[in-house]
Amino acid sequence: MQYANNILETIGNTPLVKINHLTKDLPCLVLSKYETFNPGNSVKDRMALQMIEDAEADGRLKPGGTIIEGTSGNTGMGLALAAVIKGYKCIFVMADKQSKEKVDILRAVGAKVVVCPTDVEPEDPRSYYSVSKRLGKETPNSWYVNQYDNPSNCKAHFKSTGPEIWKQTNGKVTHFVVGVGTGGTISGVGSYLKMMNPEIKIWGIDTYGSVFKKYHETGIFDDNEIYPYITEGIGEDILPLNVNFSLIDGFTKVTDKDAAIYTQRLAKEEGMFLGNSAGAAVKGLLQLKEHFTKDDVVVVLFHDHGSRYVGKMFNDDWMRKQGFIQ
Repeated sequence: MQYANNILETIGNTPLVKINHLTKDLPCLVLSKYETFNPGNSVKDRMALQMIEDAEADGRLKPGGTIIEGTSGNTGMGLALAAVIKGYKCIFVMADKQSKEKVDILRAVGAKVVVCPTDVEPEDPRSYYSVSKRLGKETPNSWYVNQYDNPSNCKAHFKSTGPEIWKQTNGKVTHFVVGVGTGGTISGVGSYLKMMNPEIKIWGIDTYGSVFKKYHETGIFDDNEIYPYITEGIGEDILPLNVNFSLIDGFTKVTDKDAAIYTQRLAKEEGMFLGNSAGAAVKGLLQLKEHFTKDDVVVVLFHDHGSRYVGKMFNDDWMRKQGFIQ
């Protein structure tokens, strides 16, 4: 008989799926690393489990403890699933720009969710960074995860996602393209792939309102780059320690409108019901067309599932309100 002993054993070994229609004008083969096949429907299941196991091993997370984290939703889901199996409580802090579905899903798996305003500075005591840190200090027997600076985030992708992509492409991958938020995925996968073949190019997808692209190109952290944006899960107004800029060959920025429209197009033209960052990743990929040749094998990673965005990017009334469609 073939079965997993618990849901955590089903994390990883996600498929590579060819993109056919949206990429028809690109000269190369484009394969998506389809992370919604993880049990929490996102790539974040990988690093959530790794962070918990490492915290258990060195005593930061003790039996019966409370896991506390600021999340855009997906890391929270991965942590919550592991917490159910391992017997921990969870408190998650989210910004109010995240979809209602994400909040509801976290509560459905037993987590407590605190919602904070988006449009405040990271240092503001109301920000989701500040509130999660404060709760970590105030809550007895708790562990504050801090996925942005936690090295186990990168480690998970160096150990699993990177090797899977290398094996699934027979070592023929030439480019890896992914949206960048905490930096764990791009840095973990990128470090593994460049270890196997230093010629592989690593490209980050950024959003307008985020500091990554300019910082990578100039070394300047420009406050003028920071303003509120709609795209979820990528871009930052801080520099997480997990973003290894030396591994990244370049960034391209995608607008909120393009990210939302291409999220819909993935569903309607490829049958790929995915999250907002997937739309950004595909549009970013098309913007990088000049970097690809007919012999290239480009892998783009899709983070999460469309069910978390049915009230937003998959709702035409919402899309019209944002001015994204007529």
